[in-house]
Amino acid sequence: MSQVSKACCSIPPVKTDYQPKGSMEKVAGFDSYVVGPADSKNVLVCVYDIFGFWDTTKQCADLLSESMKIKVVMPDLLCGKPWPLTSFPPSNEEESKKFQEWFSTVASVPDAKKDVEAVAQELKKNGAEKLGLYGLCWGGKITSLAGYEGTLFSGVAIVHPAMVNGEDSKGLTVPVAFFPSKDEPRDESDKYWENFQKSHPELVEKSTYHYYDNMFHGFGAARANLKDEANRVAAEDLYNRLANFFCGVF
Repeated sequence: MSQVSKACCSIPPVKTDYQPKGSMEKVAGFDSYVVGPADSKNVLVCVYDIFGFWDTTKQCADLLSESMKIKVVMPDLLCGKPWPLTSFPPSNEEESKKFQEWFSTVASVPDAKKDVEAVAQELKKNGAEKLGLYGLCWGGKITSLAGYEGTLFSGVAIVHPAMVNGEDSKGLTVPVAFFPSKDEPRDESDKYWENFQKSHPELVEKSTYHYYDNMFHGFGAARANLKDEANRVAAEDLYNRLANFFCGVF
């Protein structure tokens, strides 16, 4: 497994009470959280989790932007209809049915992948030279699939992904950073990395894998509790790994 570099980028300390620094703009028709230099030639795109915009997720974007001196764009792919954090996991059969319906419509992975590609096309059209993509939970699955043949992204990073499938990495055509948590199946997570190494040996040097075996699904996004010291330390480590991966890609 690759180790995080200390030479390239180092993010500022993660804060427990945070006020986001970015603003809302339209990107490819989507309301988007945007932070960083408007004329940045390197741009990161973030696919948030099913809970939508969240201060923890925005802090990650802000820290990546600050440390790397680039623009980060987080489009509202759920179009104002995130799944309520208070309703996860679904507590009864009726809620489970509603969640599955929402997941197949509002949060459709194939549709979201197309939307991410539209955002990438718009950013390229507006002058971006290199694009990176990182996704959290639900967004991690989308991000993995968005790194296939024909991708406009120079690298993809997948954080505590939903629906881990060890076969997904075979289709990647760009470097990958893969950061599952203890709630993702270890066998499938290891298989994802092993298949990537076998299928794309030429991309391994710029890629990285770290399994957070002491952290829960969502520790770096909406479900994070940064007032918990272990969670805060892990989130800071995660964000540093993301920054260093994309420094290497760009």
